[in-house]
Amino acid sequence: MKVTTPRVIAVAVVAGGLGLAASVWFNGNPMWRTQVGERALHAATNATAPAPPAGVTPAAIGDPMPAIALPGLDGAVVDLRTRYAGKRLLINVWASWCGPCIEEMPELDRFAMAQGEDGVQVIGLALDTPEGVHDFIAKIPVRYPIVLDTPGPADASVWLGNAKGVLPYTVLVDADGRIARQKIGPFTHGEISGWVD
Repeated sequence: MKVTTPRVIAVAVVAGGLGLAASVWFNGNPMWRTQVGERALHAATNATAPAPPAGVTPAAIGDPMPAIALPGLDGAVVDLRTRYAGKRLLINVWASWCGPCIEEMPELDRFAMAQGEDGVQVIGLALDTPEGVHDFIAKIPVRYPIVLDTPGPADASVWLGNAKGVLPYTVLVDADGRIARQKIGPFTHGEISGWVD
């Protein structure tokens, strides 16, 4: 078989396509890890979500963080806007029955501990029962604060922009109290630091 330029190009295109397909198969779509990809995935997901209940307006990037006050594991109510005013805040929405949520929690814990009091503050927002969360934390402890909410069409994650209720779901709030980023799905190993910068 004679090697010609069109054949070389055809082989290169096929090899490139197979490489891209393998990358997406094994690593997920790399575009979803960019801000443009995140926004596209978020828009597509929310476009297929049911309409939120009357009076519920899911936040978008640039919007002020909604007023969210929820009980912590000790039962004391935490007002997120007041408690974290002037600080960057990463809110990770999860549940004890969500496999991808559980997989990313050790990574979130490591990130939270590396931040200290002056860095990005991490809070877990569990859409779960208090018993479910307490049982989970007994097995897989995390050191960042956790607040609780009941899952439903008007839960805190919907107010934070997660109209379809996909878990895990993460929001980054800037120091001015505005939504800076929204992420559907889990973080991969080492991704969080770059995501918040």
